[in-house]
Order: sequence, then C-alpha cells, then structure tokens
Amino acid sequence: MSICKSGSHSNICLILYDDTTSTGSRRIRYLITSLEVVISNIKCFCLDELLSGSNTRIYKCNCGSQGFGLVDRPGVPKTPIVPAAILYDLANGGDKDWGETPPYQALGRSALANVTEDGFELGRVGAGYGARAGRHQGGLGSASVITGDGISVGAVAAVNSFGSVFMPGTDAYWAWPFEVNQEFGGVRPPTTYQADPEDWGDAKQNPQPGENTTIACIATDAALTPGQAHRVAQMALAGFARAIRPVFAPFDGDVVFVISTAKRDLPDPGPLNLARLGELAANTLARAIARGVHEAQ
Repeated sequence: MSICKSGSHSNICLILYDDTTSTGSRRIRYLITSLEVVISNIKCFCLDELLSGSNTRIYKCNCGSQGFGLVDRPGVPKTPIVPAAILYDLANGGDKDWGETPPYQALGRSALANVTEDGFELGRVGAGYGARAGRHQGGLGSASVITGDGISVGAVAAVNSFGSVFMPGTDAYWAWPFEVNQEFGGVRPPTTYQADPEDWGDAKQNPQPGENTTIACIATDAALTPGQAHRVAQMALAGFARAIRPVFAPFDGDVVFVISTAKRDLPDPGPLNLARLGELAANTLARAIARGVHEAQ
C-alpha cells in the first residue's frame, strides 16, 4: 500500500500502465481516463496497489474518515479514489478454510494503521509474503536513485512472476548490470556465460493464467502531467524485461503505477528529460524486482 499526502502541492498525479491478464488487475484499465480528468484538482491520492478489492473499500472508508479525498464541499463526504491490483496467492497451500470471513479486511486495516515514514521491510512480507518468482520465493523490493541535479526516482515492486529473475545455471540476477552497492548480493555471471534462448531457467512449471503478477509503483518528485506520467510508466515497463525472463507472458499480469509529488520542475528540454526519467525508472524498477527476491531467500 502507498499513501500519498499532498502537503503544499495539490497536483499529485498518478497514471498506470496495465498490460495484464491478472485476476485482480483487470478492472483498473478503465480508470486511466477518469484519473486524467480529476488529476489537476486532487488534494490527496490514496493508492492501494497491493491488496484485494475488499481492502480497497477499507482504504476508501479510512482515508475518507481521516479527511483525505477529492471532494471538499460542506456536507459532502470525502471521496478518495483507490485504484487497486492484487497478487494472486490463494493457490500457495496453507489453511484457506475461513468461511465467510476472509482475513484480508483485518490485514488491510492493520497495514493502514501501521503506515509510517520510517521505511518498511523487504522480502517475504506484506504483499510479497505468499509470492513466488518463478520457482523461488518472491517478495517485496525497493530501490531508488537521486540524479546529479537532485531529481529523485524510487520504485517498489511486489514480485510474483511466472518467469525467473536468475540467469539460468547461475546465482546471478538478470538485473545485475544495474545493481548498486551489492544491494542484491553482488553476484556476477561467469565471464564465459552464454545464454541459451530456449532455456527459461527457474521459471514456474505448469503456470496458470491469472496467478502470476508483478505490481510496481514508480515515484518521483519531478512534476509530471498525466500524459508525461503515462510515458514514464510505459518506459518503466522495460524494467520488468531487464529483471524477469520470460516476461509479459500469457500467464502474467503486470502493472506499473506512477506517482509524482511535483516538488520540483522537470528540467528543460522537457522531452529529453522525460526520456531520461523513464530510463531511470526502468533501471530502478529492475533493481527493486531483484532486491525483492533476494531479500526473500
């Protein structure tokens, strides 16, 4: 879950790019147009990209009760928009005999109540708890970068992919060229390594459609219009391909959300720096994916 408060900036913008067959992500495709309509006037944006539809209702109620929302009129309840996507982990074994009271509402309320600005755990926690990345434990990962001119780009990813994050026959991650400070172990492939284009390594065996999802959120402090944020999301998708193989398969549901806090202007020339931002987002997302799996092992 990501919760964004506007502070002195009211033009937070969020755009998502959805290339998915995921069970819990199909409904968000139609939100893009409506988000673009209201985006310039929002005062708070609550984003739940990691939990189920029932929890989405919880976040709407809780955010509204805390004064977060799009409507600021006397006598009109606050109305947060909470786009959501989930990782499908119901087929991972364990006791699912909860009858008419699934545990997700209680888990959602607990997660919301414990949100802090002091960071969060990575690996097999939260949305990544029941995740599988190929035949390895999946998990929750994050990474960030600050450019020389002060722009911040961060990524968080919950990795439950069909494909593997490891190069076949090695302990090296596909994302190793983008690693910073050995954040996911510092392992490098052998200098003699030759990739077999038909070797999928530790990808899942017998995958099922709708049960594999990698959900990511990119956050930056560079001011973006809705159209620019959508372009960053499209470019950030390359981070999936840099970290997971195979990716975007018929079994996968992959979603990227982009948030801008608009604390600093996008430098000129705009198109060139937008391309720069999208490339940084892709690299940072690749790192977050690898780190999430690494922390889960």
